[in-house]
Amino acid sequence: MNPAKSSKKISGMNEFAWVAAVILCAFGVALCTKASLGLSMVAAPGYIIHLFMRDIFPWYSQGTSEYIWQGVQLVLLCCLIRRFRPKFLLCFVTAVISGYMIDFWLFCLGGGDAYAALPARIFAFAGGSLIIAFAIALFFRTDLPLQVCELVPSEIARTFNLDLSRVKLGYDILMLTISVVLTFTLKRYNGIGIGTVIVTFVNAPLISLFGKFLDRCFVFDARFPKFTDKLK
Repeated sequence: MNPAKSSKKISGMNEFAWVAAVILCAFGVALCTKASLGLSMVAAPGYIIHLFMRDIFPWYSQGTSEYIWQGVQLVLLCCLIRRFRPKFLLCFVTAVISGYMIDFWLFCLGGGDAYAALPARIFAFAGGSLIIAFAIALFFRTDLPLQVCELVPSEIARTFNLDLSRVKLGYDILMLTISVVLTFTLKRYNGIGIGTVIVTFVNAPLISLFGKFLDRCFVFDARFPKFTDKLK
């Protein structure tokens, strides 16, 4: 076998990475919801708000809560960096699509109730957390609109010339803090757990690890450059 051919990277992965990231991230969130060991710190605030709001508005699904929460983050990001870009709105559109995907996966998995068996819950949480980290690594490598929860750390790192992995870790810790405050303020205790704490500290290293693997195997250039350029 020719070594050059065996080591050749697969190109044209930009659009595929975006689609895969949206689908996989939503699937990971749905799995973690079924595990009921605590969602990731990024997904936990929206989920806790959902648990509170659904008692008032039955239509207020987990996916709906997720994209509304990301919309709030988008507004705060613009205030922090003192800049608004049209691409930010496309990121919110991505969040809306992801919200509907979360509701779709929960429907496929039988709703938002937790699995009964502890081994199944542990497996679902571990698998969901790994899938989410992999999806975020994909998001960071596409120049199509990110979800807002991925846009915030990447935009802060770019604006202030900071290391993305460190910014992501700081963002995760902030989301964990917000989740704890919401839990005791709204008195909804199913959103955070031991799994949330664990993922807070392993999520950024996992994303970095998956990112290195992706960079070795793929080139994230556009397969449809004319279409992609219109979304930049």
